[in-house]
Amino acid sequence: MESILAFLGSISWWMWIIIVLILIAIRDVIQPYHTISHNFPIIGHLRYMLEKIGPEMRQYFVANNREELPFNRIERGWVYASAKKENNYEGFGTDRDIYSHQHIFINNAMMPYKIDENHPNKTDKTFLPCAKVMGAYHKRKKPYRPASIINVSAMSFGSLSAKAVESLNKGVQIAGSYHNTGEGGLSPYHSNGGDVIFHFGTGYFGVRAADGGFSMEKMIALVEKNPFIKAIEIKLSQGAKPGKGGVLPGSKITKEIAEIRGVEVGKDVLSPPNHKAFSNVPELVDFIEAIATATGLPVGIKAAIGKLEQWEELADIMKSTNKGPDFITVDGGEGGTGAAPPSFADHVSLPWVYGFSDLYKLFQAKGLTERIVFIGSGKLGFPAKAAMAFAMGADCINVAREAMMSIGCIQAQVCHTNTCPSGIATQSKWLQNGISVPLKSERLAQYFKTFRKELIEITHAAGYEHPCQFKMSDIDVNVDDHNLSKELNRTYKYEKTEVPFTGVQALKECSYLGGQYYMEKAGKTYTSVLKK
Repeated sequence: MESILAFLGSISWWMWIIIVLILIAIRDVIQPYHTISHNFPIIGHLRYMLEKIGPEMRQYFVANNREELPFNRIERGWVYASAKKENNYEGFGTDRDIYSHQHIFINNAMMPYKIDENHPNKTDKTFLPCAKVMGAYHKRKKPYRPASIINVSAMSFGSLSAKAVESLNKGVQIAGSYHNTGEGGLSPYHSNGGDVIFHFGTGYFGVRAADGGFSMEKMIALVEKNPFIKAIEIKLSQGAKPGKGGVLPGSKITKEIAEIRGVEVGKDVLSPPNHKAFSNVPELVDFIEAIATATGLPVGIKAAIGKLEQWEELADIMKSTNKGPDFITVDGGEGGTGAAPPSFADHVSLPWVYGFSDLYKLFQAKGLTERIVFIGSGKLGFPAKAAMAFAMGADCINVAREAMMSIGCIQAQVCHTNTCPSGIATQSKWLQNGISVPLKSERLAQYFKTFRKELIEITHAAGYEHPCQFKMSDIDVNVDDHNLSKELNRTYKYEKTEVPFTGVQALKECSYLGGQYYMEKAGKTYTSVLKK
């Protein structure tokens, strides 16, 4: 033994390196899993290393400022600078190809809208509430006017970390916006003062019965216990994977997540493609009305858009019964924070502009647009894109990935691996420790405020007081060169229904309590218009 140890001790460090490399080479030749490693022992590993860091290399050294997807460097930089209250301007003119397909042009007025001394935007340049009231038409007991036209979209605790969710909720409280819970249930991290829209899908997490179905008793108890819940959203589908269910592995279900979602610790949980609570459109309408009656809150639906037959059936039922959703969130087929197979993310459901325009035209033809608050969700977290969305008929927008970027997301695109380097889309305690909740909540709020300020300035440049006044003809979109570019109304073949609006001052004069605008002045005006 001593002689063996003496021999090993006499081997120099470089000899050890050679021995290790020989062993790796033998393993590479023997293993049957990787052809490159078998054919090129040792050297083949470099290929896999370079492949692994390829996205980062392209992101930082290869791709130009406008080239990346889903968000390019200029877009990310604008969100980061806006969130930090830094200079988000660009000098020496735009480097965007303004002649490219689908580029947006906003037609400015010869004379911009003039703000008088008593105007709310004179003292608060970020004041921009929604012009419509959720639940006004159906006379819900607790109607809700969102205090901000930009809000946090559905992202659940579990997909996002505790500190990320807490930062978003505290941020929306500062900004006067609302926070959609996502389908993972209402967590303590959603309960830090911000207005909340409770969202659930086919798993009914947070309002889940013992058989995996929906529990009205739990829904009523949840709303009564948490008065900051201002509305309820039923997810029919999402842009990343419409019509596809999911499995939450038991290994990811901690005691805390199990309590919040109403499931068992360590046991796989299935979210099926279909709802148990309803199986057709009439049953969906009855389900919506049952929840609204039991809770008094506005109830809406969220979906990515594809076929329109069932949507037309919904519109017909709404027209004949005066029942149905108070708001509809239209998700874009571009995908979002939810991970999905490329076959779904790339091909299933329509992009936001196509899906929204199809749906809006359908409801407009039935005379229903005035009773619904339309919410857009799909890469709309930039003022110019929001102006286009409002011109097409949106009343609010929800942002997910843009909100994540405002609190530090670097678009690593590993949300589904639990290794998010910014600590946002992971349950790793170590990675979460890099998130300073007070700092990140301020940044989310500042991003929202900067967004609203710039959207207001664009609106005024177009000659309007509020984005709800945008018309389809105010926005051009490139089809080819300027001789072939078309206004939105010619591109998508409809005119947006005029939103009843008496002025931002009327919105401000509505009673305000914790983000809730009650219908005392503008709300009554809105209701009276609908009754005519």
